[in-house]
Amino acid sequence: MISSLFGRGADEDARKRTLLGIGSFLLPLLAWCLISYAPFIWHPKVLVTDPGGVDYFQVDMLVDKAMFNEEVANMQQAHLALPQGKPSNPIYLPAPDDVAKAFYNGFVNPPTNTDVPSMPASLWHSIQIIFWGFLISSIIGVPLGILSGTYATLGRLNEPFIEFFRYLPAPAFGALAVAILGIYNGPKIAIIVIGTLFQQVLIIANTTRKLETTLIEAARTLGSKNLKLLTKVVVPGILPDLYRDQRILLGWAWTYLIVAELIGTSSGITWFITQQARYQHFDNVYAAIMTIGLIGFGSDLILARLGRRLFPWDRTQDRQ
Repeated sequence: MISSLFGRGADEDARKRTLLGIGSFLLPLLAWCLISYAPFIWHPKVLVTDPGGVDYFQVDMLVDKAMFNEEVANMQQAHLALPQGKPSNPIYLPAPDDVAKAFYNGFVNPPTNTDVPSMPASLWHSIQIIFWGFLISSIIGVPLGILSGTYATLGRLNEPFIEFFRYLPAPAFGALAVAILGIYNGPKIAIIVIGTLFQQVLIIANTTRKLETTLIEAARTLGSKNLKLLTKVVVPGILPDLYRDQRILLGWAWTYLIVAELIGTSSGITWFITQQARYQHFDNVYAAIMTIGLIGFGSDLILARLGRRLFPWDRTQDRQ
């Protein structure tokens, strides 16, 4: 009876979390739709459908409302054909259906401009940059963070410099990275490593220090020390929290990707966004940005579900 009540409560909590999660996406989407489709909310432009007697008006041209109204008055005075138009938002704010079409076309149809790579190719290139940058950062940062959190002397030795270095903006090393590593993928990977490594060491060291000191003391009393203490006590004890830290730090790596891809060669999703903005294809810009968000959010959901399977004893995951 009690177990069934607890099970029912857990199901209701899960259902509530799901509904709230869906609502967190629906509310911004609703606001976007209102701004895009409701003319009385915010439509500062007019999309010309018929230029009438105005020489410089063209079909599908966006003009300010004040300018359009002024030309309507001028045509009335001149007894010429009046221009026709409909309220519209600026070109940099496309409607949701335009972005959805751009998203579909970006993955199905090849780009119209030959100097711009396709969205899938750009994304794949960026994912590789993220993978290698975060892998290198983790190979260095995770062991160093665990050691710094376990051994106070080592932590006092390296953490002051790491605290200093983490305040240096990673993009400032762009020119230096290009000079050392060339103009291809090396500087991009280096920026992601610089942006995440020092944060990683400090966060993991702090996570390690939160481990119950009684466990470490008991292990030392029983004769565990050095490598055995780390592998048998410290690492298993912090593993769920370490996994959660890595999920958060992976999101930081995606943030640094945008900056990193402004350096060096013309490739990656940032280059795709920049080129599309140059041609004023803002529907493609929004589609690419949202694709990054979908990949990041989807991968985090997968990692969170995997974490529940890997660490079923960690009850803090149930509150997420």
